[in-house]
Amino acid sequence: MNSPTSILPPLREIIARHGLSASKALGQNFLFDEHLLDRIAAIPGPLEGEQVLEVGPGPGGLTRALLRAGAKVTAIEMDRRCLPALAELEAAFPGRLTVIEGDAMKIAPASLFDGPYHIVANLPYNVGTALFTGWLSSEHWPPQWRSLTLMFQEEVARRIIAAPNTSAYGRLAVLAQWRAQAKLAMKVHRSAFTPPPKVMSAIVYVTPTEAPERVSIRILERLTEAAFGQRRKMLRQSLKGMPGALAALETLGIDPQRRAETLSVGEFVTIAKVLTK
Repeated sequence: MNSPTSILPPLREIIARHGLSASKALGQNFLFDEHLLDRIAAIPGPLEGEQVLEVGPGPGGLTRALLRAGAKVTAIEMDRRCLPALAELEAAFPGRLTVIEGDAMKIAPASLFDGPYHIVANLPYNVGTALFTGWLSSEHWPPQWRSLTLMFQEEVARRIIAAPNTSAYGRLAVLAQWRAQAKLAMKVHRSAFTPPPKVMSAIVYVTPTEAPERVSIRILERLTEAAFGQRRKMLRQSLKGMPGALAALETLGIDPQRRAETLSVGEFVTIAKVLTK
């Protein structure tokens, strides 16, 4: 028996029929390679019967792969031009795909699901980092999402998984790693996209871990923003505007002459813990 995706027209045909083209303003780049899309959909593990949030599905290439994997998909798309193509997928998978027209920056994913879900997305380049940090910044932990499988520019992906004492290490690495595991799951060559972006891409896979006790995410965000906002300066200089930070360094025996990039994620967490009232 044929699956719905096997009887759907090829994605290129749907794009041509609806007169779609990738919008530079929306940071769009389309993927057509079904084998590659199936590999991306496999990164979170078996998705049969699982709830998945997809942001920026465009004409639905990755959406098809997620549906082929058995997922129940909720997709948020703000580009109205793509809605007719997605409506065809919705009709082909009754009850398995819900398309929401809107801005993912303004929609709380938790409001869309009554249980755990995965987020899988080829994120629009212009809002990818903001969405990612928003999903990591929940006061309640573990979060409702079970995993994040996200496509970024390779440079951004490397900042997320970076280790201390590297040029890529900064606040994004600390925020991603202090209560989650982040790894580079796959590189994607620029030639895989239409149109090809100027940079290479990579997929990051993130799963939540246990959160350190009595640490405020807001304090950690302010701390890393101050420390890495002037990353070439010593901590005694970059943190002097944050009340209690220099005293916390002294309490913990952390040399204030060090620079932010030399501190481990664990050291940032211990400083934030002292500052959390």
